[in-house]
Amino acid sequence: MTATIALVDDDRNILTSVSIALQTEGFVTRVYSDGETALKALTDNPPDLAVFDIKMPRMDGLELLRRLREKSQIPVIFLTSKDDELDEALGLAMGADDYIAKPFSQRLLIARIRAILRRTELTQSPGTETEAEAAGPLDRGRLSMDPARHRTLWGGEPVTLTVTEFMILETLAQRPGIVKTRNQLMDAAYQDDIYVDDRTIDSHIKRLRRKFRQVDPAFDAIETLYGAGYRFSEE
Repeated sequence: MTATIALVDDDRNILTSVSIALQTEGFVTRVYSDGETALKALTDNPPDLAVFDIKMPRMDGLELLRRLREKSQIPVIFLTSKDDELDEALGLAMGADDYIAKPFSQRLLIARIRAILRRTELTQSPGTETEAEAAGPLDRGRLSMDPARHRTLWGGEPVTLTVTEFMILETLAQRPGIVKTRNQLMDAAYQDDIYVDDRTIDSHIKRLRRKFRQVDPAFDAIETLYGAGYRFSEE
């Protein structure tokens, strides 16, 4: 079945270019130029996934997400500016599924959309045991990850991760003590041969550490091996 993607952004150039790119990939798109207009449409006729800009007139993306979550759990990806870390954190805490910083690659956005739709489809398919469910939760010391539910705990406390962050951490935690190169982490987190540079992986690692240290200031389970990559330590 063809997935429907809603795009909400006050930049008409972004709406047009992203909509065309998604349609080329076989998606159906609906576009809205402000949050107020989008809210009623999204609740009355929910799409399969929505992409919101955070900074919009009349109703910004955070308020749109807050009000949408009162009625719907459709997956949401935020488009943010590079320096909007506070907005990103608020959005994820409020129930966004991922965020992508502007300027962004359309191929990266499409890959994230596909990853979230796959995860949503698997978790909503009754009676079907997924590969993640068959493997069960991943427990490494104080870390517990449930791939089927995209849930992460550290010492019993929840840690909210994006799809990309979850994939990177899961790759590291699957083999504690084993060094994973940046290329290996890129392969795990990005699909469809999307190019990302080393700094992108480094940025994700920094965000992961920051999120875990909000729960546990002494968190040091992700180690840097300079010139080699990263490894997870469960001790």
